[in-house]
Amino acid sequence: MTLNELLPLAVLASSLVPGLIIFTLPEAWVGTRTTLNIFAAVTKLILIGLLLVGVAAGNEYGVRFAVLPGLELAFKVDALALLFMTLSALLWLVTTLYAIGYLEGAPHRSRFFGFFSLCVTATMGIAMAGNLFTFFIFYELLTLSTFPLVVHRGTEQAMRGGTIYLAYTLVGGSLLLAGIVWLHHLIGHTEFAHAGIAALLGPAYSGQLQIIFVLLIAGVGVKAALVPLHGWLPRAMVAPAPVSALLHAVAVVKAGAFGIVRIVYEIYGIEFAQSLHLLLPLALVASLTIIWGSMRALFQDDLKKRLAYSTISQVSYIVLGITLFGPIGTIGGLIHLVHQGIMKITLFFCAGNYAETLGIHKVSEMDGAGRRMPLTTLAFSIAALGMMGAPLTAGAVSKLWLSDGAQAAGMDWAIWVLWTSSLLNAAYFLPILWRAWGRKVPLAWPNESIPARGWRETAWLLLLPPLLTGAATLAAGIFADTAVSPLAWAQLVAYREYLGVLP
Repeated sequence: MTLNELLPLAVLASSLVPGLIIFTLPEAWVGTRTTLNIFAAVTKLILIGLLLVGVAAGNEYGVRFAVLPGLELAFKVDALALLFMTLSALLWLVTTLYAIGYLEGAPHRSRFFGFFSLCVTATMGIAMAGNLFTFFIFYELLTLSTFPLVVHRGTEQAMRGGTIYLAYTLVGGSLLLAGIVWLHHLIGHTEFAHAGIAALLGPAYSGQLQIIFVLLIAGVGVKAALVPLHGWLPRAMVAPAPVSALLHAVAVVKAGAFGIVRIVYEIYGIEFAQSLHLLLPLALVASLTIIWGSMRALFQDDLKKRLAYSTISQVSYIVLGITLFGPIGTIGGLIHLVHQGIMKITLFFCAGNYAETLGIHKVSEMDGAGRRMPLTTLAFSIAALGMMGAPLTAGAVSKLWLSDGAQAAGMDWAIWVLWTSSLLNAAYFLPILWRAWGRKVPLAWPNESIPARGWRETAWLLLLPPLLTGAATLAAGIFADTAVSPLAWAQLVAYREYLGVLP
């Protein structure tokens, strides 16, 4: 086996093996568990760094294993896979640091971090999947590994939220499997290919391919929280803050959005999907989701639920971008996959800090929080302004490319969707910022459990991650035009993978 075949397997093993070891560790072995977590996260980043260099230079990485005649477990590492892998690996590291601080003294930490590692392994498998069969295997592994994290607290509310999450995602998996089996029956394989494979069947199969498209998109659309498949996401907010961050920024909803990208571009092909009149209906579903999620966020007093409905809205920016039928919209959608992850994980880290430090769970309890926790609230403010599309933030870059993509595609109505969403974003984020910065500090917080010590407003492992991701939100906006920015890699994906030329 060559090095180019071993590297993808090493990426999987870098979280799988430590995760399996962590399951066996006694609860009291805090140092060993922490060392394994950090070692695994750093190792994965190094391996992905090697892949980034190699793929940028034009090298190919992948490996295949025969499962049954005509059915293979296939992995490939292309530029699109690395966009998702790099985001997941970076955010896994900061989420691991945050989770170590958040769960200090909590029970069942070995179980938590074991499933946490399996979740990241599943995410990497989804990113590197070379066909729909491999994608499905890791897609379902992601469901099974995140369910114990959602119900980690074991309360009645957590079990109810986790059961709803499991029901939605298993139904989505069933729809996805039905589409995969049907497509495999027609073509004989389900390989991801840059021009798509569905067009090989010709116009006689158009009706069947349209139905298969609906099945596949509905299957992954559950995790992407497309309306009306979104009901699980707000209910899953009973999970601990590190899990919420994982669901919204690193793994689950991004896996759904990533799956839609693969299906549209590498199963159907963008031009063939357009000829089957599939892109406009998907764009309309994405637009409905964008507006619906934003409107529902307006009426949520629970801070995490407000952020959850914001995620429902923001993730569909990615879907809208890839339906705009052109490289500019594609770049906008792909870059938002990264930018939304950075911004949303910052918001959930901060929400966790407010809850753990002051007992704040509701927007109505945020009065004066910025004066008591200025660094946390600064990070929250940067991410919230980014969600609105404020200048110099990652969100501004995404929305500019999406708007330009809509104009280039002759879909000016999509620009109004984006502007309306931005106004609604402001309507549900600005009151939080006003309460945090503009209102007086109350006589007592709901439940202050971590006292301030000089500049350290909370535990340092809770404070450092949102400061890092908040700074990344600014850096991604300010340095967007540099050669090492996420935007530059999204351009590489769009031009090399889908147009066949370099940017």
